Order: sequence, then structure tokens, then C-alpha cells
Amino acid sequence: MATEAKKKEIYTHEAPWLIYGMNWSVRPDYRFRLAIGSFIEEYSNRVEIVQLNEETEQFMVTGHFDHPYPTTKIQWCPNESNLAKPDILATSGDYLRIWEVDSKNPQSIPMRCLLNNNKNSEFCAPLTSFDWNDTDPSIIGTSSIDTTCTIWNIETQQAKTQLIAHDKEVFDIAFKKGVDIFASVGADGSVRMFDLRSLEHSTIIYESEEMMPLLRLAWNKQDPNYLATIVMDLPKVVILDIRSPSHPVAELHGHMACVNAIAWAPHSSCHVCSAGDDSQALIWDLSHMPKPVEDPILAYKAEAEINQLQWSSYQPDWVAIAFSNKLQILRV
Repeated sequence: MATEAKKKEIYTHEAPWLIYGMNWSVRPDYRFRLAIGSFIEEYSNRVEIVQLNEETEQFMVTGHFDHPYPTTKIQWCPNESNLAKPDILATSGDYLRIWEVDSKNPQSIPMRCLLNNNKNSEFCAPLTSFDWNDTDPSIIGTSSIDTTCTIWNIETQQAKTQLIAHDKEVFDIAFKKGVDIFASVGADGSVRMFDLRSLEHSTIIYESEEMMPLLRLAWNKQDPNYLATIVMDLPKVVILDIRSPSHPVAELHGHMACVNAIAWAPHSSCHVCSAGDDSQALIWDLSHMPKPVEDPILAYKAEAEINQLQWSSYQPDWVAIAFSNKLQILRV
């Protein structure tokens, strides 16, 4: 069975609800493990930990926890080659929360902490996204609809800094390789770059045509000169080079409907994946930029609009997509 499993290209897990939040675990002792979050339009939502049983070729739910409101993002702690460290993941929604999988009882996933920087108000400004710093896993940056980004030290549970990042809602945040530089995108249509060592200045790297909102941002970890972003309701991916701001170095026009998610290959500087409402996941080769990138090198058609996409950093020949109530992992 196990040898046959190696040949199989696609595995599917069906959840009892629409999936939105989703992320690969990076610990080498848990191959093919992901966290998925429900999208139910009410207070009570859920996060499940699922893992592929390579013998039976089925996903098993190994643990779960209740979550207030849908998760806007889920991420396992990066840099987890040290197996002695706690097995933790973070979620964003109304607040940033850190959860720990009990090593002796994986079904038990208690919350370690809830991070809230608006303690003076009874209202919270929902978080749209966050990013966990690869180089220093004590640092998480969050983005919020209240125009701010907050940089947290999760060990001290203190906010290191909070800054007004955009003129309107901030929709995503991503760290560059290293600890100091991050970028954000938002409803004002700009990509802005910040340096934690000098926060009085930010650099506008790009502004969309007619200031259309930018929804997602992905930083190339192999070549940190490159960023990818997507424009609300448009079927294209914008590739930016921070050395020549304001003009995209490439635009990828392979989708027939709006793009919902983007992910750079963790092991290659010139491959990026995109997924969207046309039910397609496309992989692009950018090695010939600045020549135009005409067509993707790989295309996969799912059964419904793809809402989420994640490329596994520990198993880089696997990409995960979420559409409707299904999680699929695809060998690329």
C-alpha cells in the first residue's frame, strides 16, 4: 500500500463545512499534516487538524478546537525542525490566538494565549491576516481593518509596535526574509514596505490602477526582491520587484475569474502558484522575466472555486488547495 501511495498524485479530505483557513504543518515528525478552519457565518466556528494516513490513503482528523468566528488565517509555527519545541499554531479572527497541540494527547489543543492590543475598548477591530516571522518565531505581525499593523512578541505576549499602515483597511501582511522588513496591502490599493528599525518612514512599492483594493501579498523567500499581490475582483497576479518600484515586473493573466490566493514555491525563486474563482490552480515559471510570462507551466482544475492555496515548505512537491468543503493536496 505504502509504495502505491507514493505514486498517487491527489488526496482529498471532505469537511462538514466550507473551508477557508488552511496551512501545512512544517514539523518533520508530522508528514502530510494540515490545519483547516471552517467558514460559517455565525459565532461558533471550528479548526481541525487533519493528517494523511499513508497506508489507508485517507485523511484522519487528529484534533480540533472551537474558534469564535471564522479564521481569517491559520499558520503553524515556522522553523520547527527543533522537535523539542512546543507544537504550536496561530489563528486570526477577532483576535490573534496561539494554540498548542499536546504532544502526549494530540486531540487536546488548548489555547496558550489571546493577544489583544485594544484593551481600552469593548469593541475589537477584526484581524484580516497575520504572518509569522521565519527567522525569529517569537515575532508575529497582524493586519487589521482599523488601518493598523501590530508586531507582537508572542513569548512576552506584548505588542512591540503598532502603526497606522494604510489609509483604509489593511488586508494582508508579509515579512521579508530576516526580522526587520515587512510589507502590507490594503483597501487603499497600495503595497507598502516597512522597516522595524525606522518606522517613521514607509516605502510605497506599488499602487494599483484606480486604487483598486489589494487583497493578498506573498513575499518570495528564495529571492526577497520579489513580491506577488492580487487585486480585488481581477483575474491577474501582479509580480513586483522592490528594486524598481511602481511598475510591475510581470502580470500573470491565465485565470478566467478573480484570483483568490497566491503562494511562492518554497524551494525555487522563480515559481509561483495562483488559484481563483475559475476553479483553477496555476503554476507559473518566472525565470525569463522581464520577458512577458504568457502561460502557466501547470494547470489543475478543481470542482469549485478555489478559496485557499498553500505550498508546503517541508514537502515542497505538494500544494494544498481548498474549495467548497474539500481540502485537496496535489503533487506538483
